Amino acid sequence: MTGKISEDIKHEIERLVKELNYHCYRYYVLDSPVISDEEYDRLYLKLKGLEEKYDYVLPDSPTHRVGAPPLDKFEKVRHKEPMLSLDNAFSYDELKEFDKRIKRLIGTQDEIEYTVEPKYDGLAIELTYRDGLLYKASTRGDGYEGEDVTPNIKTIKSVPLKIEGVSIPEEIDIRGEIYMDIEDFERLNREREQKGEPLFANPRNAAAGSVRQLDSSITASRRLHLACYGIGAVKGIEFKKQLELIKWLEKARFPIPAIVKQVKGIDGVIEIVKEIEEKRRIFPFETDGAVVKVDDFSLQHFLGIKTREPRWAIAYKFPAHQGTTRIKEILPSVGRTGVITPVAILEPVRIGGVTVSRSTLHNWDEIQRKDIRVGDFVVVERAGEVIPHVVSVIKEKRTGKEKTFPIPEKCPVCGSRVMREEGEVAVRCIGLDCPAQVQERIRHFASRDAMDIEGLGEKNVELLYSKGLIGHFIDIYRIKKDDLLQLPRFAEKSAQNLIDAIEKSKHTTLSKFLYALGIVHVGEYAAKLLSENFERLEDLYNVKPETIIQIRQMGKKIAHSVSDFFNDHENLRTIERLKTLGLKITNPDFKGKRKEKRPLDGLTFVITGSLPEPRKDVEDMIENLGGHTSSSVSRSTDYLVVGEEPGSKLQKARSLGVKTVSYEELLKIIEQRKK
Repeated sequence: MTGKISEDIKHEIERLVKELNYHCYRYYVLDSPVISDEEYDRLYLKLKGLEEKYDYVLPDSPTHRVGAPPLDKFEKVRHKEPMLSLDNAFSYDELKEFDKRIKRLIGTQDEIEYTVEPKYDGLAIELTYRDGLLYKASTRGDGYEGEDVTPNIKTIKSVPLKIEGVSIPEEIDIRGEIYMDIEDFERLNREREQKGEPLFANPRNAAAGSVRQLDSSITASRRLHLACYGIGAVKGIEFKKQLELIKWLEKARFPIPAIVKQVKGIDGVIEIVKEIEEKRRIFPFETDGAVVKVDDFSLQHFLGIKTREPRWAIAYKFPAHQGTTRIKEILPSVGRTGVITPVAILEPVRIGGVTVSRSTLHNWDEIQRKDIRVGDFVVVERAGEVIPHVVSVIKEKRTGKEKTFPIPEKCPVCGSRVMREEGEVAVRCIGLDCPAQVQERIRHFASRDAMDIEGLGEKNVELLYSKGLIGHFIDIYRIKKDDLLQLPRFAEKSAQNLIDAIEKSKHTTLSKFLYALGIVHVGEYAAKLLSENFERLEDLYNVKPETIIQIRQMGKKIAHSVSDFFNDHENLRTIERLKTLGLKITNPDFKGKRKEKRPLDGLTFVITGSLPEPRKDVEDMIENLGGHTSSSVSRSTDYLVVGEEPGSKLQKARSLGVKTVSYEELLKIIEQRKK
């Protein structure tokens, strides 16, 4: 029921919106959060509750970011100022010709001031703000007319819903690029591959496909970013230079390109282009070039445009990371879920400074579509750190000796039958004891985004498996240091480091553990959704698919897969055995109503020094009472429990203003909070 709203409630909602938007900006734009995720969630839930109770929702409220009802189609949007493409330069000589042309058109021999920035490989977007509020977002389209994707763009956390921190123009069209980081692109494709869905060719396609979804909740589930670099039509504010605009955008909390430099003269431009080309190796996103612009807006207007490109800007394109080589053979590779992936073994070729000898072929549909055969000469592309892939076949070089590679009838590792479900592209081995699947499951379980066991990578898993020390991921927690010291590759320090990493992994979150289990179709995002809706791991035991389907964005495939997993007695026995080996699971993501309030709910503790009771017993006590224990002090730490002979954690806690308590004071806090 809608409640009558007072000015005090309005002010509280306005305060929460402002505070949450600030923290969103700190997290997604500056990558420098000042509060914990738990604190953000608490403020968010408080705001959402007030909005629902009093039916008072501000246009820049972060609750708009969860997605809107699916659309039937995209409406067309006419750009007030055309969104032009850029002319390209492929050599430094062509950049120098561009500079000579600018000088000739202006009629000067003086050095021109330019700005240089990375060219993001994503989807061009225009954000229209009226009186400071995001009114409409549209794609570039043909440059003159694009598609209205406003509900989708509002789900992207780095897109400001309101202009703040600067003088507000009456209306302004801000232009930028929606993109996806390489790591997130690879993760998305891994999840799609596990589900048997078609893969995205590159991060640009993934970003474009994510924005052009009729269901904005799908866009919300993807990790998209924004970089702003220009404007279209503007009313109520004036900019004289490109660098001035960039500084205004930054002050107004818009994400800007990773590098924007102003320089006088084309020689300086070339030096910055070289710098960007060097740094592209460490950029988390894909960039295929650098954009050079005349800095002075009055000169830009004077120079004008050609048919579809501005005369005052040019894109220098980096050499393509492609190479030509021959496929020596195609091998089937078995993953942890039994999916068999064809891999091309190549004659080694240098691409982008790296020697490439293997390339994924994704699946047999892809092989058929591109007509890839053993012995073919192919064009291979390596984009950033993305796994190399075959772009096309050079059919003109065929001799007639090339051979097709059919779907295998049996698993190449264990000899079990393979199957392909109707409507899926994935081919799977159905062998329960397939060694390839076993090792892949163990590697997945130990991976950084799962249990994060440092030192348990591919080679060490293979070694431990071959020596009979691990045959299942549960065996990881039975490994002894003396066992490791008997093996090659392990000395005293490396053995101890692995044992410490295994011990540390026993304290994890529900979302990470669910992802680590390797449930078919359950990637990181699905695991996060489950942890948001189920407070404890035990709440998932014997769960019905109908219960999972009620969670928004959970489809039938995921629901049945989760239900099948948690209705399997052997799986539940495995989980219980992990608990007896010391596994402790907390769930900071839970967003539902907790069944019972515990004294230390929402509090994070760190322990330093010797306590009257064993540290493990104290940690167990804290977690049984709802608290969370951590091994390191941060701003999100609520209390540092200090024993005798404390370490450096005490000094760090004091520098961060974290409260310190003795063991006896901890017990008093517990008693007070029980009342």
